Amino acid sequence: MDNLITIVNKLQDAFTSLGVHMQLDLPQIAVVGGQSAGKSSVLENFVGKDFLPRGSGIVTRRPLILQLINGVTEYGEFLHIKGKKFSSFDEIRKEIEDETDRVTGSNKGISNIPINLRVYSPHVLNLTLIDLPGLTKVAIGDQPVDIEQQIKQMIFQFIRKETCLILAVTPANTDLANSDALKLAKEVDPQGVRTIGVITKLDLMDEGTDARDILENKLLPLRRGYIGVVNRSQKDIEGRKDIHQALAAERKFFLSHPSYRHMADRLGTPYLQRVLNQQLTNHIRDTLPGLRDKLQKQMLTLEKEVEEFKHFQPGDASIKTKAMLQMIQQLQSDFERTIEGSGSALVNTNELSGGAKINRIFHERLRFEIVKMACDEKELRREISFAIRNIHGIRVGLFTPDMAFEAIVKRQIALLKEPVIKCVDLVVQELSVVVRMCTAKMSRYPRLREETERIITTHVRQREHSCKEQILLLIDFELAYMNTNHEDFIGFANAQNKSENANKTGTRQLGNQVIRKGHMVIQNLGIMKGGSRPYWFVLTSESISWYKDEDEKEKKFMLPLDGLKLRDIEQGFMSMSRRVTFALFSPDGRNVYKDYKQLELSCETVEDVESWKASFLRAGVYPEKQETQENGDEEGQEQKSASEESSTDPQLERQVETIRNLVDSYMKIVTKTTRDMVPKAIMMLIINNAKDFINGELLAHLYASGDQSQMMEESAESATRREEMLRMYRACKDALQIIGDVSMATVSSPLPPPVKNDWLPSGLDNPRLSPPSPGGVRGKPGPPPQSSLGGRNPPLPPATGRPAPAIPNRPGGGAPPLPGGRPGGALPPPMLPSRR
Repeated sequence: MDNLITIVNKLQDAFTSLGVHMQLDLPQIAVVGGQSAGKSSVLENFVGKDFLPRGSGIVTRRPLILQLINGVTEYGEFLHIKGKKFSSFDEIRKEIEDETDRVTGSNKGISNIPINLRVYSPHVLNLTLIDLPGLTKVAIGDQPVDIEQQIKQMIFQFIRKETCLILAVTPANTDLANSDALKLAKEVDPQGVRTIGVITKLDLMDEGTDARDILENKLLPLRRGYIGVVNRSQKDIEGRKDIHQALAAERKFFLSHPSYRHMADRLGTPYLQRVLNQQLTNHIRDTLPGLRDKLQKQMLTLEKEVEEFKHFQPGDASIKTKAMLQMIQQLQSDFERTIEGSGSALVNTNELSGGAKINRIFHERLRFEIVKMACDEKELRREISFAIRNIHGIRVGLFTPDMAFEAIVKRQIALLKEPVIKCVDLVVQELSVVVRMCTAKMSRYPRLREETERIITTHVRQREHSCKEQILLLIDFELAYMNTNHEDFIGFANAQNKSENANKTGTRQLGNQVIRKGHMVIQNLGIMKGGSRPYWFVLTSESISWYKDEDEKEKKFMLPLDGLKLRDIEQGFMSMSRRVTFALFSPDGRNVYKDYKQLELSCETVEDVESWKASFLRAGVYPEKQETQENGDEEGQEQKSASEESSTDPQLERQVETIRNLVDSYMKIVTKTTRDMVPKAIMMLIINNAKDFINGELLAHLYASGDQSQMMEESAESATRREEMLRMYRACKDALQIIGDVSMATVSSPLPPPVKNDWLPSGLDNPRLSPPSPGGVRGKPGPPPQSSLGGRNPPLPPATGRPAPAIPNRPGGGAPPLPGGRPGGALPPPMLPSRR
């Protein structure tokens, strides 16, 4: 099984050499400890050479992945310098320092990019270790202020993986309870399954103290125990003391020390190296099946994505032509699906888009814009009054002039141009978003995507100009002729009767039809008064009511809409709410709801608020008109106009009311026609035309726009992604082949002996006791079998707590006959083998 470590090294090289960053956790050992705890010295003792940087402060500033491989010759190799063998370990130390400075700088900076070093030597056992920076508390040089937190994050990046064994190095001359290494290991391995304790500097403990309780695993025990080592002192290192001499001195120290001599065979660097080799081998054997499963899943995932890249040749013109045709067909399908709607899994579940948003523009936004442009009622009546008096001139008018009706209606129809043009702009804007969304799949070929977007957008802009001309022409049609014979027009007689009835009753007759239902939040009520929570609102043409929930069983309040207006509420700077708010209020200042001057309602999005506003406009609740007065002359003119209006006679009032009813009736016909014809014109002239263009003419325009080979050039990101996917695929394939070879080659390899044998029966510890027979009781020596009985004697009775004295005194006739014709009913005494 020892070649398992070599196999994992091959896996690491297979991934690293291809530059693949796979989310696979290969089994390894991470060396963790505080500064100057002796981590580097332990690693150098394994190799038997001085090859790690030395100095004061933080020396290890990048993770060092050290692969120890048992070989005939002694040399080192770096993965970032492939093919170069370092036979001098002083050169290896210098290369580690230089490579560290190349990434982190020369002023104590740190980096989590590892350095890979492989050491071949006949004096090492196969091991893979990671030397991590020691924990430091104070930043020096170019180190950031949070250097301690950064080093912890770097260490956790390695030891958090379940496949990583943790070698927690702690000096013996410090309190074990304050060990940084054990604290970090405890956070990620609370059960201690992956942690191996190492106690260094045993020779530097105060006189009269020792670490016997720790090494015997009695103080802060670990499941894998502690191993003590003695490293070279700073004086020995500066004096270039040979590591082999240091190992001999370490052995002599443990044999001569009264507290350690009884367990000297389980201490020291050679024993630590053997234990780590054994533990890592066992760990690899345990984690190999899971690693194989993970690689197979990764392979299946990659196969689907790599299928199109396997036989890809960037210079093949036929492949480029085929790819362009496929992408244009996909664009046609996506555009059609986005506009017309689809039940596929690609449906946007976060917001309205495509055809659904255009539908909302047609039936809610256009209606809202048309109703919003209606002028103030008071202003409209004043204009009608002036028109009637100006038409009569110096004469006294006996009849209501129809020219006043025509003049007012033309002004109202002309106001429709702005909302219908805005509707076209909103639809074109949404179409542009749809085109960008549908061409996103062409991102692999940026020039093709850019040219496709340009061609489609240019065509849509041309159709937009034509559509606006046609829609404005519809408005001009309405201005050209007033069809007062329309079947829905009330006519002069009905308008006059309606005005007289209104004067008598003083009210308007409306059907109490339901306009809208939905959830809103009453924003200006406190939580204790039932506010700041969603209610179910029902809006009718006469009132708005809210209920506890959608069942509409528990009504909270009903608010009449007569005389109410709408206004927007801006959220304050300190407001934590992200909801959009508007308010219902009374222009005369009366209370609207209980003691509140206005009722503030809020929705999640701006679109919801605009939709509710359009519904309120249908119910006759108009937005607040912002009137500004610039100077005193305007105030005087306003007062003058008001005095002129208040001086009108009753006959003029009746004429104004009649014209107002006629205008209202005719404008309902015009707006109804406009709301019906504008979406139809936009659909025919823009949307359907764009679909026909994409399906029929887009490909021809692309061929005519330039060189297709340049247009189908891959982006740098796509080429990099394709190469990365292929590298990952090959690395996975090689890794699975390596693991497959290993599992077959190591099926019959013997398992290494366990670290502890305290789980074995105590009887086997005495070599003088023979192992029990298959039929005997395990762990207790039974009587020696009679040679004449062979293997045919009956099994011994099961052991119990009571003796069986009645067996020897049993009469011979009652006992079963013994095989082989032996006389007597009882066995001979086993302790007298010399009796004949």
